Amino acid sequence: MRTVKGRHTKPEMTVRRLLHRMGFRYRLHRENLPGKPDIVFGPRRKVIFVHGCFWHGHDCKRGKRMPATNVEYWQAKIARNVERHGRQLAALEAAGWSALTLWECALKDESALALRLRAFLED
Repeated sequence: MRTVKGRHTKPEMTVRRLLHRMGFRYRLHRENLPGKPDIVFGPRRKVIFVHGCFWHGHDCKRGKRMPATNVEYWQAKIARNVERHGRQLAALEAAGWSALTLWECALKDESALALRLRAFLED
């Protein structure tokens, strides 16, 4: 697990490149916000989390996959990740921030992703 990156992952870079091409500018991983969001739009008070389906318990094919060994450990770990993210979203909302969570499996269709990002950021 030491080699698993938490920042600058391939899904995150995909979203960042698309946002830049769309003309949006942002900050990365602000440590003073709950959850250290992947992408932060300060003046808009909006943040984006880019989640890997396995690590954050998404209900897609990749997210439902479970390792064959040490199953109890992984189930508990993923459940803690899901619960922690829920607390972070609540804290952000209480502080007046809007959050969007993008899943790794939803990044394949770039045009749909661009529409979703634009709708979130221009709302």
